[in-house]
Amino acid sequence: MPGRVPGRRPSPVTGEPARLRLLTRSGCHLCQVAEETLERVAGEAGLAVEAVDVDADPELQSEFGDRVPVVLLDGREHSYFTVDVPRLRRDLGM
Repeated sequence: MPGRVPGRRPSPVTGEPARLRLLTRSGCHLCQVAEETLERVAGEAGLAVEAVDVDADPELQSEFGDRVPVVLLDGREHSYFTVDVPRLRRDLGM
């Protein structure tokens, strides 16, 4: 498949390498735990995690408020407050 990076899991939505984003904020303990968990699972899948501070983006802050951390898989909300590891593994084809 053109544009596919070897060793990276394809997105269940687009077929391209899956994209993981973690919406977080400074000083959030749940966010730290979620980031560690997400980094571990993403590493096993050969993916990178993009951490985004919701307080740095007024639109994200308005949409998610205090409901962080939020895991986005290919731009869609996958889980929040905790990483749903079994579901994420399944959705990544692991």
